[in-house]
Amino acid sequence: MPVLNFIRHNHDVDYVDIVTVPGPDKVLSKCKDVHEIGPIKKKVLISSKKHNARIAFIIGHYDCAGNTCARDRHITQIRKAVQNIKNWNTGLEVYGLWVNKEWKVSLIK
Repeated sequence: MPVLNFIRHNHDVDYVDIVTVPGPDKVLSKCKDVHEIGPIKKKVLISSKKHNARIAFIIGHYDCAGNTCARDRHITQIRKAVQNIKNWNTGLEVYGLWVNKEWKVSLIK
C-alpha cells in the first residue's frame, strides 16, 4: 500500500497495474534470461498499449527475500533496471522507487 499511495499521491493516475516478480530490481537490472524477462515485458506492453499506462516504476525494498543485498546494491540495480526498461522503447516514463524498513517510499534519482 505505501507504494500505491506514493504513486497515486505523486502522479495523476486512477489505477495502478502491478507486475510482480521476486527481486525485480535484480532481474531487470540484468535482463539476461529471456524466459524471465519475456513475460515481464509482455505484461508491461499490455499495460502500456492496452491500458494506456504512461508511467512505470521499478521498486526495490528493504529485506527483499528475492534479492538479498544491501541498500546500495538495490539502488544500483534499480537505476540499471530503469535504464533497461527505457531501452524497450515503450513510450513509458520509468522511475525507480525504494521502500525502506519503515515502509517509507522514496524516488531514486
